[in-house]
Amino acid sequence: MYKELGIKNGERYDVDSKSPNLSKHDFLGQVFCTLGEIVGSQGSRLEKPIVGIPGRKCGTIILTAEELNCCRDAVLMQFCANKLDKKDFFGKSDPFLVFYRSNEDGSFTICHRTEVVKNTLNPVWQAFKISVRALCNGDYDRTIKVEVYDWDRDGSHDFIGEFTTSYRELSRGQSQFNVYEVVNPKKKGKKKKYINSGTVTLLSFLVETEVSFLDYIKGGTQINFTVAIDFTASNGNPAQPTSLHYMNPYQLNAYGMALKAVGEIVQDYDSDKMFPALGFGAKLPPDGRISHEFALNGNPQNPYCDGIEGVMEAYYRSLKSVQLYGPTNFAPVINHVARYASSVKDGSQYFVLLIVTDGVISDMAQTKESIVNASKLPMSIIIVGVGPAEFDAMVELDGDDVRVSSRGKYAERDIVQFVPFRDYIDRSGNHILSMARLAKDVLAEIPEQFLSYMRARGIKPSPAPPPYTPPTHVLQTQI
Repeated sequence: MYKELGIKNGERYDVDSKSPNLSKHDFLGQVFCTLGEIVGSQGSRLEKPIVGIPGRKCGTIILTAEELNCCRDAVLMQFCANKLDKKDFFGKSDPFLVFYRSNEDGSFTICHRTEVVKNTLNPVWQAFKISVRALCNGDYDRTIKVEVYDWDRDGSHDFIGEFTTSYRELSRGQSQFNVYEVVNPKKKGKKKKYINSGTVTLLSFLVETEVSFLDYIKGGTQINFTVAIDFTASNGNPAQPTSLHYMNPYQLNAYGMALKAVGEIVQDYDSDKMFPALGFGAKLPPDGRISHEFALNGNPQNPYCDGIEGVMEAYYRSLKSVQLYGPTNFAPVINHVARYASSVKDGSQYFVLLIVTDGVISDMAQTKESIVNASKLPMSIIIVGVGPAEFDAMVELDGDDVRVSSRGKYAERDIVQFVPFRDYIDRSGNHILSMARLAKDVLAEIPEQFLSYMRARGIKPSPAPPPYTPPTHVLQTQI
């Protein structure tokens, strides 16, 4: 007798009937994991024990992650046109193309617009790249509409005509099948002898498979996660409830929430789960020297902590032993991580530094110089601002609007992501929701920053290890 195995929300059931009610089926156990755990495992294959039935071994389950190939392809295309309608009174036309993806409800969404070619009825547009997802959402037979316009300075562009095609048609490349008549429906309805308003021809069509962040992780690239915590006096006395470092026995403080939210996701991409944890802006025992680069675990030769829980423990221990002081200097911890990143530039490792801070930065010039230098390395910096302070300097370091510069040199890449923690505090008091939102936005830029480094250095992902093949067993049947 054969039985179907069903899985829902990480729980396994032995399906004995076609009823959708899971209470009618036999519960075989459950598995809890994050998507990051699966993706971060070797070969994106995770094997976990099934639990949930006391005193009983429930076996194991193997989970694998795979990206859809059709959504990772990009197309490099080039078009030209011939004998387009003349629209300008004193000249010819200034034509451009607008591409539309059709949606399932029959509507259309703009997905690309070419540049304008001035004063010609026979334009040749530059080649452009567009993802297959944007062009047709991976559906090769979905309609693609192309409209041809004559550009006008005041924005009232004149419609020349349109045509439709599909990814499948375009994939034939330059041929008689990809010469399209540009038709203006209004002119066609008014003029009996109207044929078309010109033609558009596909000159080239090249498919490229875009490598992704996950390709590098599958190929063995390690993400090295380092934490740096602000121990300056502006945080307030940790023994007082008003302090941002207050050690509340019942819930995490803002620093703890930021560490846990970001760290628990990043740690899934690190095989040994050992993280350097640093502090800055404190006086250290026994001599009271001020340090902007000290190990939270008290061991400068080995500042590694075991997992995010180990980082949290070292953080709380440091609060009891060091004296909060100042100033707020970032450059030492950035340079600390940069020293490691500078020694591994082959794509096998990438470094992420999380800085959690409360205040106005004191060494802005030095920090900018450190960021400009680090932008050449396999490295990203996340800054989480806690407390009510103004964080104008952090926004400047983020570099989304204006790239960070120092001494006339601009950062090679945007490597800094800043978020103020107060924007993520859930009004209902749901800290889990706050942490999830924070982690999502804080980590949003890391994959693209990672890829920008790999592309700039021409580093391709290593091949993923071969898929797991379970051992074959000889089944013996006793008669």
